[in-house]
Amino acid sequence: MSGVWGAGGPRCQAALAVLASLCRARPPPLGLDVETCRSFELQPPEQSPSAADSGTSVSLLAVVVIVCGVALVAVFLFLFWKLCWMPRRSKEASSPSSANPASETLPSSSSRRNMADKLKDPSALGFLEAAVKISHTSPDIPAEVQMSVKEHIMRHTRLQRQTTEPASSTRHTSFKRHLPRQMHVSSVDYGNELPPAAEQPTSIGRIKPELYKQKSVDGDDAKSEAAKSCGKINFSLRYDYESETLIVRILKAFDLPAKDFCGSSDPYVKIYLLPDRKCKMQTRVHRKTLNPTFDENFHFPVPYEELADRKLHLSVFDFDRFSRHDMIGEVILDNLFEASDLSRETSIWKDIQYATSESVDLGEIMFSLCYLPTAGRLTLTVIKCRNLKAMDITGYSDPYVKVSLLCDGRRLKKKKTTIKKNTLNPVYNEAIIFDIPPENMDQVSLLISVMDYDRVGHNEIIGVCRVGINAEGLGRDHWNEMLAYPRKPIAHWHSLVEVKKSFKEGTPRL
Repeated sequence: MSGVWGAGGPRCQAALAVLASLCRARPPPLGLDVETCRSFELQPPEQSPSAADSGTSVSLLAVVVIVCGVALVAVFLFLFWKLCWMPRRSKEASSPSSANPASETLPSSSSRRNMADKLKDPSALGFLEAAVKISHTSPDIPAEVQMSVKEHIMRHTRLQRQTTEPASSTRHTSFKRHLPRQMHVSSVDYGNELPPAAEQPTSIGRIKPELYKQKSVDGDDAKSEAAKSCGKINFSLRYDYESETLIVRILKAFDLPAKDFCGSSDPYVKIYLLPDRKCKMQTRVHRKTLNPTFDENFHFPVPYEELADRKLHLSVFDFDRFSRHDMIGEVILDNLFEASDLSRETSIWKDIQYATSESVDLGEIMFSLCYLPTAGRLTLTVIKCRNLKAMDITGYSDPYVKVSLLCDGRRLKKKKTTIKKNTLNPVYNEAIIFDIPPENMDQVSLLISVMDYDRVGHNEIIGVCRVGINAEGLGRDHWNEMLAYPRKPIAHWHSLVEVKKSFKEGTPRL
């Protein structure tokens, strides 16, 4: 039968279909018994190869169509998300709320202030830079905000470029930490904006140091004129080797200033051979004269070997019967061998220096200064002191030396030597070292204080001296000589002076 199906496939199939429909009729037509139809229905009809192939191709085509449809839907969704959803989200993040379109185009004053506060925040600097980069492609950022961001970044860059300085050694870190803010450009806060010009302090009500400097110069001129008008004094020196006595002869004075209302003075002279102030000698008082002639001799017993350490101090006074005597001036001869070897009498003329009170000889200190520019190291070596003032009732002192590093009147560091007991001529030979960068050498100074140690109570100041670029006299010369000859110790004797009561111990001004 398969051969018949193969020869006439369509006809056989049609005949089978008719037979099947006849068998399904109830009751079956004549000529067809029930058993024949049942056997025919139970037997599955064989399908032709062409029908099977056509069913397979239809199912494959359906699968391909479904897959292509899913792929097209996925591509469409991806393009919609990329082209529409992402720009909308970025637009909402970079622009204000869409509920108020007028506020998007014209930012209010409060939003501007908020944006200015954000610009002052250093943590937002990276975000602002990114905003500037995208400002060319995103028109939603206001033009004023873009300009303020650009100005802030340009100012930040300029500050970093101008304040770049070489790194210093760790030894100078503690020194720079104590310096004032205006001395260090590294203390500038780069994350904050500079104060606006309207908030900068004006010169109204500010103290101007140059005006006071001018007044001080005028005061110095007045003192110099007064010093010139104090007159002169004539005396002679001679040493008697047999009796070991220094003979001081006060001859006369010339052109003294008038201290009385009558236009005259009553002068006399006090004589000291320092550092001994216990032995005081005095001339007679000459009434109503400005050119007195004394012609008096005074004898000071002193060994010849000690003459090099002695000073002659002459104080000229005006005598008043019912009030305190007025001081006209003084003369101090540091070197007794200045004019001759004292083997014969030598006449000396000296200008009388203006003074309001007798200067007290507090003694001298000898120290050396040495600076190493490459290491930034200043070494002060305290060598010795001589003829210090006695501070104890025993006639001696317990001296030690305290050295303070000053900057603009402030004490940054201090160091001390050991204490020498019961002496007026101590010897130390102790080195004190400070680390100072070369660029700060013109801003610092050293205050050397000779102190008397007391076991009970406060330590007393015997005298002080100061060295530095702003010091006076020998203190400034010693400092400049140290800077001129680096890596070489420079030693000098310095006279001690009193500390003014109007200044504290840490910050005296000499």
